[in-house]
Amino acid sequence: MVKYVIKRLLLCVLILFGVSVLLYILIRTMPQDYVDLKMQAHLQNGTVKQEDVDNMKRLYGLSIDYPVDAAGNILTTHITAFENFFAVFKSYISGYWNWLYSVFQGDLGLSFKYGRPVGEVIFSYMGISFALSGIALIFQFLIGIPLGILSATRQYSAMDYTVTVIVLMGISLPSFFLAMLLLSVFSKTLNWFPYQGLVSSDKMYTGFRLFIDKAWHMVLPVTTLLLLSIGGNMRFVRTNMLEVLNADYIRTARAKGCSEKRVVYKHAFRNTLVPIVTGLAGVLPGLFGGAMITETVYAIPGIGKMALDAMNMGDIPFIMGYNMFLAILSVLGTLLADLAYVLVDPRIKITR
Repeated sequence: MVKYVIKRLLLCVLILFGVSVLLYILIRTMPQDYVDLKMQAHLQNGTVKQEDVDNMKRLYGLSIDYPVDAAGNILTTHITAFENFFAVFKSYISGYWNWLYSVFQGDLGLSFKYGRPVGEVIFSYMGISFALSGIALIFQFLIGIPLGILSATRQYSAMDYTVTVIVLMGISLPSFFLAMLLLSVFSKTLNWFPYQGLVSSDKMYTGFRLFIDKAWHMVLPVTTLLLLSIGGNMRFVRTNMLEVLNADYIRTARAKGCSEKRVVYKHAFRNTLVPIVTGLAGVLPGLFGGAMITETVYAIPGIGKMALDAMNMGDIPFIMGYNMFLAILSVLGTLLADLAYVLVDPRIKITR
């Protein structure tokens, strides 16, 4: 077991290195960077010169060292394709090496947009997203698994069709549409819940009243995430339960006189845990990564909304730190899921 874990951790390091290289290349090839977006209006009205923009890019590590003539002018129109590629490649290598060197020193860099260390921004807003996704995940399992078992044990019944139609409607709706629909019905029309934000802007609550106020603001966002995810969980459990219920050992258990409840929950459901554990590999990054669209629609200051705003501004340090944070959670989630197989099914042995 220990040898297996060590080998998987070494493989994870190699995977993370490859992910970081691809991420940096993709981010640097975006049409516009942070300096271009910030200085675009100033360039158009003439308050800032192109030289100032070039100096800012050099300061932020976004400049590309094209060949220059004797007077120091950049030769962007008189260079070969190879010289252009080499200049861009050199800039990418230099920028990535500087980022990697800082990471090994425990520094994810300074966010361009927020003006704070990337790690500090991530851990400051991660808790809100964790609470939002964590509550939705708990209800997802509490509701989705029983519904999946119920649909499987009553296949092709009115209950099965009703539950299937309802959950498929939730899966089919885009997240932004479902969020706006809930806001329109329950906030604007019925006025049952606050419209947006995490706290009431017109009241200054403290202590327990502040907790209640935040919880009331999170009802619609949690409901949105729950409706979007519960259908997939329910269908996954239903499909695996139907496959197990038709197995020979289930018919043998029934023939031996076992009660239906014992057959379903002790013999059938336990053997569907391995596929369910496989699906849990993606839970870890989902808990801490935030829900970008849902948090944006509801104006929840979670890490997902912060990451979307940073991405729109070309904030390279934050985008790199945030995505690498998710990549680490993804590989750890996969490793934990593989180790959990031994717990849910004793027949599985890890020998390598």
